[in-house]
Amino acid sequence: MSLLNYRVLEKSNYQGYILKPGAPVKVLQFGEGNFLRAFVDYWFDMANEKAGYNGKVAVVQPIAQGLTQQINQQEGLYTLYLRGSEKGQKVDRKRVISAIDACYNPYNVEDWLKVKVIACSDDLEYIASNTTEAGIAYDPQASRDQAPPASFPAKLTALLYERYKAGKKGLTVLSCELIDNNGRELEKIVQKHIEDWHLEAGFSRWIEKENLFCSTLVDRIVPGRIRDQREVDELNQINGYEDQLLDVGEVFGVWYIEGPAELEDRLPFKRAGLNVHVVEQVAPYKKRKVRILNGAHTGFVLGAYLAGENIVRDCMEDEVIHGFMNKILYDEVIPILPLDREDCENFAAAVTDRFNNPFVDHQLLSISLNSTSKWKARDLPSLLEYQEKFGKLPQALCMGFAAYIAFFSNDLKERTADAILARRPAGDDYQIQDDDWVLDFYWEHRKDDAATLTAAVLGNEKMWDQNLNAVPGLTEQVSHDLELIREQGAREAYASVL
Repeated sequence: MSLLNYRVLEKSNYQGYILKPGAPVKVLQFGEGNFLRAFVDYWFDMANEKAGYNGKVAVVQPIAQGLTQQINQQEGLYTLYLRGSEKGQKVDRKRVISAIDACYNPYNVEDWLKVKVIACSDDLEYIASNTTEAGIAYDPQASRDQAPPASFPAKLTALLYERYKAGKKGLTVLSCELIDNNGRELEKIVQKHIEDWHLEAGFSRWIEKENLFCSTLVDRIVPGRIRDQREVDELNQINGYEDQLLDVGEVFGVWYIEGPAELEDRLPFKRAGLNVHVVEQVAPYKKRKVRILNGAHTGFVLGAYLAGENIVRDCMEDEVIHGFMNKILYDEVIPILPLDREDCENFAAAVTDRFNNPFVDHQLLSISLNSTSKWKARDLPSLLEYQEKFGKLPQALCMGFAAYIAFFSNDLKERTADAILARRPAGDDYQIQDDDWVLDFYWEHRKDDAATLTAAVLGNEKMWDQNLNAVPGLTEQVSHDLELIREQGAREAYASVL
C-alpha cells in the first residue's frame, strides 16, 4: 500500500478540504508530536478551510530525535481522528490535515539554515511551540555560536535575532507548554539570553515592543497513535493509503490565548468560528479547568472505585455517581469560580461528554495515582473557598474527601516497596500508589478508627500545608462521612448527599 502524500490522497478520492502545496508559510512551529498535530495544526488547518487563511506551518523538530523524515515523506499530510461523545452521541470524525508545509531537523546544518530563512520571511506571522514542560528552561550553556543552540528558548532567541537584523516586523509567539505563564516565562528566558550573549539593546527593545509572547491554555486529550495494529490496518485499507503519522484526539478542544483584544481579530480563528479565544488573562480559565475537569476526576473516582466501578465511562452511566459528580460541579465548584456561570456550566456539561468517551477506557486506578497531591491542588481549594464564601461546608466535597481517606485505608494488607496492597469491599485487591511518605503515614495509621484517622489526616500539615482540623466542623463532617462509607458503602454514602 502506498504511503500518504498529495498524489496518493488524490487517487484515494478523499472528499475533504486540502490546502495544496505552495501556500505561504505563516507559522513556525517548534514540536512535531501528536499533541501539536491534533491541536495547533488542526486549528490552523480549520482556519485555512473556514476563514481562507491560506497559511502553511513549517515545523522544527525540537530535539535530535524526531519525526522529520516521516513528515516529509508524507509531504506534511496525516490523518487525524477526533473521537468521543457530543451531547451523548458517539462521534468519530476523520480529517486529513494539510496545514504542514515541511519539517526541519535543526541538528542538520542545511535544515538549520533553512529555518533561519523562514524566520526572516515577510509571510511569517506566528511562532507556536510545545516542547514539553522541560522545554521552557534557561540553559546557561546555550550559545549563539552553536548550530543550533541547545535549548528551545536559545534557538528562538537566535532566530528572532536573525529576523531583527533583517529589519522585519515582530511576531506573535503562542506558547503551549504546560507550565504557568508559559509565554511570559519564555520571553524572560529570551531576554536572559540576549543579556548573556551581549546582544544590542535595540534587539531587547524590539523583543519587548514589537513581539507578543502569549501565554496560552490548551485543552484537548490526545491519545495519539492507535496501538491496535489490526485497527490501523483496517483504517489504512478504508483510506486507501498507509499513514505512519495517524493521530487521534478527543472531540472536545479549546484554546485560550492571553493577549490584547485586537489579537482576536488578527488571528484567523474567530473568523472561522472555532473554539479558540483571546482573553485578558488565562489564569481564570486554568482555574476553571483544574477545578471542574480535573477536580471532578479526583472528587468522585476514589469512592466510585470502592463502589465497584473500574472505568470513568461506566461511572457516567451510574445515576448515583454521575449525580454526585454533578453536585460537586454545579452546586459547590461553579458558584465560587471567577467566571460567568453559564460559561462554567457549559464547560461542566462538556465534562460529561468527555468522561463518556466510548473510545477510551480510562481506568479509575490510573487516575488514583498520587491522589494526595491531586486532592490538595484540585479539590481542597474549592472546599475551603466554598466554606469561606458561604459560611458552611460543601456536602459533596466533604464526602469526596472522606472517600479519598477511605480509598487509602480500606482493609490494608501489605506495605510493599512502592505501594500499599489494599482490598476493596467486593473482595479484590488493589494497589495504592503515592509518595512514599504518604504511604508510610497510612500504613502506620491502618488500625485507626474513622475519627482518629480523620483527625490525623486533616492534621498532617505536610499533606495540606495547614492543619485542616482548624476549619470549623470539617473534622466532624469528614469523620462522619468516612464512617458512613465504611458501614454502608461508597455508593450509599454518595447517594446520601444528593
